[in-house]
Amino acid sequence: MTCLYLRAHSSAGASSVSRQSCHIDTELYSWHSHLDLAAEMIHSLFLINHSGDIFLEKHWKSVIGRSVCDYFFEVKEKAVDPENVPPVLQTPHHYLISIYRGKLFFLSVIQTEVPPLFVIEFLHRVADTIQDYFGECSENVIKDNVVTVYELLEEMLDNGFPLATESNVLKEMIRPPTILRTVVNTLTGGSNVGDTLPTGQLSNIPWRRAGVKYTNNEAYFDVIEEIDAILDKSGTTVCAEIQGVIEACVRLTGMPDLTLSFMNPRLLDDVSFHPCVRFKRWESERVLSFIPPDGNFTLMNYHVSSQNLVAIPVWVKQSISFFESGPSGRLDITIGPKQTMGKTVENLKVTIHMPKTVVSANLTATQGNYTFDLATKVVVWDIGKLNPQKLPNLRGSLSTQTGAPKPDDNPSLNIDLKIQQLAISGLKVSRLDMYGEKYKPFKGVKYLTKAGKFQVRT
Repeated sequence: MTCLYLRAHSSAGASSVSRQSCHIDTELYSWHSHLDLAAEMIHSLFLINHSGDIFLEKHWKSVIGRSVCDYFFEVKEKAVDPENVPPVLQTPHHYLISIYRGKLFFLSVIQTEVPPLFVIEFLHRVADTIQDYFGECSENVIKDNVVTVYELLEEMLDNGFPLATESNVLKEMIRPPTILRTVVNTLTGGSNVGDTLPTGQLSNIPWRRAGVKYTNNEAYFDVIEEIDAILDKSGTTVCAEIQGVIEACVRLTGMPDLTLSFMNPRLLDDVSFHPCVRFKRWESERVLSFIPPDGNFTLMNYHVSSQNLVAIPVWVKQSISFFESGPSGRLDITIGPKQTMGKTVENLKVTIHMPKTVVSANLTATQGNYTFDLATKVVVWDIGKLNPQKLPNLRGSLSTQTGAPKPDDNPSLNIDLKIQQLAISGLKVSRLDMYGEKYKPFKGVKYLTKAGKFQVRT
């Protein structure tokens, strides 16, 4: 049976995998030495919404009371942002390991020491599977499909050990819900669980089912990059890095063998792959050689940390000041394109968390519109598409509480943006070749750059 494949290096030529053995390349970590521990890896799983309510729980051994989550809730309350909650927490009798996806916390309870990345990767696989099955990973969707979700969790983890985590294998065992199937199951008392063992489970390529056939053969790849950057008041880059991912949608007949080449692969610092990628080929030639899964999957994650390689797509000229005398302040912000390679900046938005003493904002925007939330003290300036011929500007006055002291620190600006058909790192796919099949597939590559944690200090 197939088990969890980490985003560490892995070889596509691995032998078939059983419940007792899991083939993972040991270039980064010696996972085999941890399998005995991993066999008792996850004891329980709790799904927690943004408000802190537990709406689903799954126990693979004895039931652990919800009170174990109190340690997590204490830390969550202290965190300014949900993403700042530490992923690993130690309690007197358990370890709590969590991820935050789609405004939901996936919280696992561990009783013995295990590699945290092993658990974190499995939790991401659970979230990815829910997204793949139902179109989105949200509280309402999970509640509407709670029976199927429990069936998936039963197959993905066996007695605490990761078992079937590949989407193609799971879809053969547990059929994705449809309106007709739901109605039939309701009337007959049936379930979505299949009667036969998936073909991929017995293959040395467990991520791809046998006998795949398509009328239209196509392979599309999305190169998506997120910029994490901090700029100081003068616009100088304090730190900047890029987190990239290559998402694939491959629908090809038979057992194709693909090779994806880049024009400039050397700029990638840190890479991790889907287990289908032959890592030794990447090490020697810097090309991606793989037999792809059927459908949607994440082919590769990468990181660009060299600051001189990170282009900052916009410049920001800003001035936010509060006066010693009188309950008031001034705000003036202008944004323009910088290193966009001629592409248009879209979905541009500026978010400012004002000091708690600010009670109102009287501002004028030359482009887009702004809102001020009195409860959260947040100004959101939604600009939309950036017009380089007429730069957007937001200026006006801020009112503070009467008698309140001048704020100690000026607020920072958080920038959100998207740029279509641009990988800001300069990464480009040069060609895609297919071997093993005689037909000619449709091929395409799209690029997208967006802001991650992009902050401008004032």
